[in-house]
Amino acid sequence: MYPESASSSHLPPPYLIAEMPDRERPRERLVQRGTDALSDTELLAILLRSGPRGRSVLQLAGDLLGAFGGELTQLADASLTDLCDVRGIGMAKAVEIRAAFSLAGRLAEAHCRQGTRLESPAEVTRLMRERFRGAKQEEFHALLLDTKHALLRDHVVTIGLLDRSQVHAREVFRIAIRESAARVLLVHNHPSGDPTPSPQDIACTRDLVSAGKIVGIPILDHVIVGKRNPDRVRDYVSFREENLL
Repeated sequence: MYPESASSSHLPPPYLIAEMPDRERPRERLVQRGTDALSDTELLAILLRSGPRGRSVLQLAGDLLGAFGGELTQLADASLTDLCDVRGIGMAKAVEIRAAFSLAGRLAEAHCRQGTRLESPAEVTRLMRERFRGAKQEEFHALLLDTKHALLRDHVVTIGLLDRSQVHAREVFRIAIRESAARVLLVHNHPSGDPTPSPQDIACTRDLVSAGKIVGIPILDHVIVGKRNPDRVRDYVSFREENLL
């Protein structure tokens, strides 16, 4: 993990932004050095703009991030009610935070438009990660590709199934044939965060691989997307990489 910017970590708790030298203030540092020079806390402080009476906005931003495990992913999933439970965060600031993360999600989706080339499980995960963020149910998708692995369409096959046997080959390949897809990538999420495939996941995938051979549209891979975790090197599992196809 990359270290946080050290500019604010050495400051004592009562240190207010108004008392900081201009060169150390988050807004000024962003203008001079760009966003990469700022920590998550400092970027949040810019978004929040002000702290409660007697406390700096940097302290408020640190408290806000800490309330959600220090993880931006958990903060991004927080509801308005959860945000307002943090001391110093009222409804106005909570709405602004939700709007900021929603814009970030829409930007990520904009990068996943038709024509995106998918050459690896990591690229598939990057494509779908924002789509699955905060999802409470499993979503099973078929990514339809052309001969150059460019995305033709993201087709949602099922949502909320506990029994993977209900993913029918006809639902996957009917759309693939209609869209003249050359290949298919399967991808679904595990809301629990653990991307380890279940026996049902494995059996379903092998059935779909067999069906793809019959209709002449191969299944390139099945990627299960979980959640980032310090205990896991990756937040996804590729059936191809694990020799499970």
